[in-house]
Amino acid sequence: MSTDVDEVVPEEIVERRYRKLPPVWRGVLIVVAMAAILLALNQILNLGFFVGKVLLDTAYLYWLCALLAGCVFVLVPATKNARREGVPWYDVALFCINGAVFIYFAFNAHRIITEGWEFAAPKEAIWISYVGWLMILEATRRAGGTAVFAVVTLISLYPVYAGYMPGPISGLSQDLSTTAAYHFASSESVLGIPTRAFGELVIGFVMFGAVLQYTGAATFFNNLAFALFGSVRGGPAKVSIFASGLMGSVSGSVVSNVLTTGVVTIPAMKRTGFSPAYAGGVEACASTGGVLMPPVMGATAFVMASFLGLPYYQIALAALVPSLLFYFGLFVQIDGYAARRGLKGLPRAELPLIGRTIADGWQYIFVFVLLVWMLLILQQEAIAPFYATALLLVINQFSRSHRLDWKKLGLLFEGICGALGELSALLAGVGLIIGSLSVTGLAGTLANDLVYIAGNNIYVLLVMGAITSFIFGMGMTVTACYIFLAIVLAPPLVAAGFDPVAVHLFMLYWGMVSFITPPVALAAFVAAGIARAAPIEVGMKSVRLGSTMYFVPFFFVLNPALILRGAPGEIAVVVATAVLGVWLIASAIEGYLFGVGRMDSGIGGAIARVLLFFSGMAMALPGGGELELSHIQLAALGAGLGAIGVVVALANRRIAARN
Repeated sequence: MSTDVDEVVPEEIVERRYRKLPPVWRGVLIVVAMAAILLALNQILNLGFFVGKVLLDTAYLYWLCALLAGCVFVLVPATKNARREGVPWYDVALFCINGAVFIYFAFNAHRIITEGWEFAAPKEAIWISYVGWLMILEATRRAGGTAVFAVVTLISLYPVYAGYMPGPISGLSQDLSTTAAYHFASSESVLGIPTRAFGELVIGFVMFGAVLQYTGAATFFNNLAFALFGSVRGGPAKVSIFASGLMGSVSGSVVSNVLTTGVVTIPAMKRTGFSPAYAGGVEACASTGGVLMPPVMGATAFVMASFLGLPYYQIALAALVPSLLFYFGLFVQIDGYAARRGLKGLPRAELPLIGRTIADGWQYIFVFVLLVWMLLILQQEAIAPFYATALLLVINQFSRSHRLDWKKLGLLFEGICGALGELSALLAGVGLIIGSLSVTGLAGTLANDLVYIAGNNIYVLLVMGAITSFIFGMGMTVTACYIFLAIVLAPPLVAAGFDPVAVHLFMLYWGMVSFITPPVALAAFVAAGIARAAPIEVGMKSVRLGSTMYFVPFFFVLNPALILRGAPGEIAVVVATAVLGVWLIASAIEGYLFGVGRMDSGIGGAIARVLLFFSGMAMALPGGGELELSHIQLAALGAGLGAIGVVVALANRRIAARN
């Protein structure tokens, strides 16, 4: 069996977003990518490229936006039906205008600070801000889609009409010129937390992820997964968990993860007996969970670190147990499905050899060890991806199969430029939301209003947060959704007494839920194209398979011990009972319990599954609060329900066997 991920993906699955560029423009993007990386290296490592001149942080961010944000005009056509070869004159003009706007502010970075341009900008700066505002909105539309564009446009104009809004959503009104100047001259809007996180942290990890993909990491991850799990019961589906978890962790993109690993794992699952819809659902869930998996999560995790003012490694450590619980629940369901249907793995003779696979891709393991060491031990998250990338590029040149020549190197820099350009435009656009809520003072008042609406009930507030995160996640990118909720919903939840890291992870998880939940379910619908299955059917399978993602956020926000924040003894107990709880919940949903067998027949089987489900919930739920039960008491209740459920399941099997 071939596990080469370079096989052709059907055209109807992948709508090509980028233009086919002529050599001149490809060269421009390569130069832009190199310049952006050198600029970031100079700022982060303090290399002193600009002799005799200190580059202010704001000037650095303006230069980054000047280089990168306008690249979306070159790469992404204005409409779906627009010509996809060459760059039309109007997009060339937009690219140049965007660069000119940010260069103007970069050269005036010192004056902006000393003269207070955010509220007293000169006339020419205000007019240039108007132009830049329009550029950012159009760049956001191309990078994030119409829904993001509509939300950003509406809220970026909010200061102008804030005084006319009803009480709960009213704010301090500003005129249009002040709003425009504030967006570009303050450090709270276009240059706010999202862009700062991009310039200080994200840029290095995006580059690292691109280099991994262009040096063959996807092939290695797939081959390693097949070598380890391909021959076991339900092997190809378990391969999907492992490969997608690894690949998604470094790519940070759910859809690209589905397209990269799914073209290999989905056909293999179908070949061994999995239904097309089930195979698509497995890949959709596995790819979605990859973005939540440390050590390298998506861009949102770095923005989260900036919001919380914490080192990135603390975010990664906090996300570790919840992400493993999600994959464990998915693994249990897959194993139960395969056991109930007698599905076997692939023949060992058709699978890659583990020794040969590691020999071909040992450099990736070595590079990941370096990255984790720098993140966790040295706590140098800003420079870690640059060192890891440099090491990978050097080692990679000793690999015959993945060695980069000049052509591949050019393609690599084009890929880096595309990824950085889209993210830069999107984050600058989302920054406009922060600026509007900041200048009007709405962020603080809205938080208080939400607490009032919830009746000071923290559980109602949590459910409101989950529903809001899900709704926003359907129409916005995960990063945009998270940033908006971090401003609006995080403060009241933190004020209610919840752990800040747990609150922010809660919103991230519920923003990700939309990728596997209809009516949008983008990951499921992309996987459906590969699986040749009905999209809505794949979406419903994804909901069932990804059920753990709906429960785990409530578990860790109610008890932060599950995100490794607390006393060691409490952490050990909470994690252990959560593992048991997730196992029972997943087994009940799938209708198969390891050591007991099938529970999917008759009234007795249904009763056993219900008992095991609530047993798992009791095990995983944290004690205290309004539940008036300690964690130990809940665990004991769960154990009792589970024991009764097992007895009922065994009795039901005996009755079924007699009949």
